[in-house]
Order: sequence, then C-alpha cells, then structure tokens
Amino acid sequence: MTRFTTVAFFLLLFSSSAFSQKLKKADKAILANLETHIHFLADDKLEGRRAGSAGEKLASDYISTEFQNAGLEMIEDKSWLQSFNIDDGKQIDNTTHFVVNNNELILNKDYFPLAFSATKKISSSLAIALQESGVPWFIDLKETLEENKDNPHFDLDEALHTKVKECAKNGATAVVFYNDSKIADNISFSIKDKSEIEAIPVLYATNDAKKKYMKDESASMDVKINVSISEKIRTGNNVIGYINNGAEKTIILGAHYDHLGYDEDGFSMYHGKDKQIHNGADDNASGTAALIELAKLLKQSKIKNNNYLFIAFSGEEMGLLGSKYFVGHSAIDLKKVNYMINMDMVGRLNDSSKSLIIGGYGTSPEWGELFNINSSEKKFFSLTYDSGGVGPSDHTSFYRKDIPVLFFFTGLHKDYHRPTDDYDKINYTGELHVVKYIYQLVGNLNDKGKLAFTKTRETQTSTSTRFSVTLGIMPDYAFSGSGVRVDGVSDGRPAQKAGLQTGDVIIQLGDYNVSSLENYMQALGKFKKGDATHVKYKRGNDVTEVDVRF
Repeated sequence: MTRFTTVAFFLLLFSSSAFSQKLKKADKAILANLETHIHFLADDKLEGRRAGSAGEKLASDYISTEFQNAGLEMIEDKSWLQSFNIDDGKQIDNTTHFVVNNNELILNKDYFPLAFSATKKISSSLAIALQESGVPWFIDLKETLEENKDNPHFDLDEALHTKVKECAKNGATAVVFYNDSKIADNISFSIKDKSEIEAIPVLYATNDAKKKYMKDESASMDVKINVSISEKIRTGNNVIGYINNGAEKTIILGAHYDHLGYDEDGFSMYHGKDKQIHNGADDNASGTAALIELAKLLKQSKIKNNNYLFIAFSGEEMGLLGSKYFVGHSAIDLKKVNYMINMDMVGRLNDSSKSLIIGGYGTSPEWGELFNINSSEKKFFSLTYDSGGVGPSDHTSFYRKDIPVLFFFTGLHKDYHRPTDDYDKINYTGELHVVKYIYQLVGNLNDKGKLAFTKTRETQTSTSTRFSVTLGIMPDYAFSGSGVRVDGVSDGRPAQKAGLQTGDVIIQLGDYNVSSLENYMQALGKFKKGDATHVKYKRGNDVTEVDVRF
C-alpha cells in the first residue's frame, strides 16, 4: 500500500461520496463493500499476497469469512480451502557438508553444491594434483574460461555438465570446481535449475576456501562430502464457496486473489534495486472484491435455475496453478458446469474511454445474443470483444475443459505488475457498474438452460514478453521436471503440424537444450518467422525429433 497524503485520502473519500449521492441505497452498500475489500486485500500487512505465503493466508481467511457471512456453503471436504502444492524450486538441505582435513567448510561462504549435483556421501583420501579413479576430482575452470572469453556461443552450464560426465566416466566419485582466473564465472546454486541430475556430487569451492584449506595440491588430504538437495514445496489455497439451488447445472464465477509479494518469483515490471511490496489492488484485489459482492447478490436473488460456485484462485501469477488444479480435482462434475465467468483487473475503468474488454465471446453461440440485450448498466461502458477462449488468466483452464467462458477486464495500465498498483487508484464506481453488469448478464441467462460450447482461435497471449514466433503450445506451468510439458496445442500452429500432443515434454528447440520454461522462452527468442528448425520431445519413455517451421 502506497502511503499517500491525508489530503489525497480525503479527496478520494469526497470523490466517492459525491458519486455515491447519485446511487441507490443498495448500490452505495456495494460500493462501500468494494472499497473495504480492496483496501484490506491490498494493504501492506498482506505483503503482496504471494501464493503460499502468510499474506495469502490472511487473504484466504478474509475471503472465506466473507463467503460464510454471505450464506455460502463449503464444498471441499468441509473446508473453504482447496490446497495444492507449488514447486518452489530446489533447496540445499542442512545435512550437506564439505570437510577437508577435519575442517568443516561453511556452506554458501566457502562452498556450495550445484543444483544438478547427485545426492550422495563421499569419503576419501586424495591429492588434488592426482586425478585417480575412485576419488573426488578438483577442476580449475581457469583454462576453460580463458579459452572462451570471446566466444559468444559459449554456454558455461553446458560445459560444466559435459565436464562432470567426462570425470565420472574416468572414475571420479565427485567433482569440485574452482576458478583461479580473473574472469568472473557467476556460478551459483540455481533454485530453478531443472537440468539433468548428474551421477556424482558436484561442488563449487570459492577461491578463498581453496587457498585456505586446499592450497598444497600435492599434499594428501582427507575429504568428506555429503550433498543433499531436495525439492522445495509451498502450499497454495483456492477459496471455494457454493450456492446450492438444487439445480442440474452450475455456474462458476472466479477471480484470482494472489499477487507478486516482493517479486520473489521474478514477474514484476519494476526493476529498481529496493525490495518493494506489490500490493496488486487492481491485479487482482479488484476481481476478488467483485467476486465477493456477486456472491452476496446471487445468494439473495431469485435467479435460481443454476447452482453457483465461487472460486478465489491462488497461484494464477505463477501460471494459472490454482485454476488448473481445480479443473483436475473438482468437487463437482465439470460436465454439469454451464459456463464460467472470470474477473481479472476490473478496477481501473477509464472515465474517458470507459473500455470494458470481454474475452471468450466466441466460446458459445449464446454470447452474441446475450450482448445484444439492452442492459441498464451497458450504457456505462464502451464494450470491446475478444472471441478467444485462451488468455492470460484463469478462464483458460476452463476453456480447456470445453466449458464456455467469459473474461472481464478493464485494461492494462502503467501500474501493472509494479509496486504502484495501490487501492487509491481504483475506480470504485466503475467497478460497481462492472459487478452490476455481470449480475444482469447472469440473470439474462437464467432461463437459457445449458449453453453450447464452441472452440475458438487460440493465440499465445502474454502481457509483457513479445516473441516474433510461436510454437503454438500452452506450457504446463505446474510441471516440476526437466523440460517444458505441453498443456495444450493450438490449431494450425507449428506444434500441431509437427504432431506434438498434450503431455509431450519438449527437451530441445533447435540447437538449444530446454530444461525449463525460462530457457525455452530464451530459445524461442532466437528464431524469426519463416525459420525452420527441429524440436526434440519425450512422449512417455520415447524421445522423438520432428521438423518445424515458424
């Protein structure tokens, strides 16, 4: 939460008050509630609501309390929460140690294991100068770095893997790298490293540790190595409430409530040096607030021909993790879901353009007829439609299950994914009209029965990074293995033409090895439209290589 002046605060209240004088009593109550919800969710004490954090718990407690107060029911094993694991990368376990001649070296000061190291214990007597079979080998990177200092294609990570394999093949039981050159190697323990685990332990010793504990390379010394690296997991929670009207079909309304925290996961558009809280007032406290108010409205309404499931998703910022988990572990039959409405960033309606973007327009033939109906709220917006069912938010997970979707969004702005996305910048009156418009749309569909689903064009959507080419896949962001697992394939794109399928794991793109989503995107950026290359992927235990043209 940005600290703004008392004067500005009272101006905000006066402005909201002036607007509210023109509103009905019920609308004033919704307006006040929206402000209360967003103020709480975007407060500094929630520390940016990073998925799996203490701030996320404060937010989930608040949302579940609001659901309970609205009269909603629990549906997930007598709990408001649906928990799921988030792969948080790798961690060095505290049993890891490196002892030289009874001197215990200090982890992360004197040495550290590399993330692709094997988990093993080694105990040997050796001389560094003698690379004999059956003992750890010490490898100076000086020559390699100096030989490749002017080589723009040199990949140090790949060189390290290659060297370790060579050493293991020749009998080394472990490898300890060090760098006696003046060229910085920038080697570190990478928590996001998903590359192949090597067969032997791999350590990196600092120059100071090498000089202090291993100076005499011809002397015999006793070495004990124990490397233990494990997966670091944190838990995210979807918050779910239910209105059971005894109907055959259910409508799902959703909004993600997680945000970026202090940008521990590296998704911020802010590149300053100071660590700052990303409060995410518009993204997506605004959508969450709208979800809570719609739950209250629909609970009190006479629109009873469907049941209603309200889901506040976590893990959206990390790749739609919460919504993807839900569709794979739903407490209700997804075949009985009528349609899904998703609200993401609905709090910054521009008073001039009044632009409200509605995605998913093409996912059901019923949407076209629906938006032609006159609505008392429609006059407040300049509507823009996008037919696609795939986009950078949680409705995508439901579209992938052949469920009609709508995505409501008031547009990007300069505060997107920055610490400046604070609650004082929300257009609360504008969001009130978004809530009322969605409520009216749901009411207009009350007698329509089950909506037909139609498949739409698919585009690889991103809010920040732009590539000149696309392979035409949706990555599985929850995949914790090496490579990029395909979660969906777009029609008519290179991946489909090459025969890739959902579940395939891409391990190489052209000459570039793919061990993670990050280096997949780096590799993708090397190509331009018209380029031909090859893709290597795993399907089950089989490895296949196919040609593609962008």
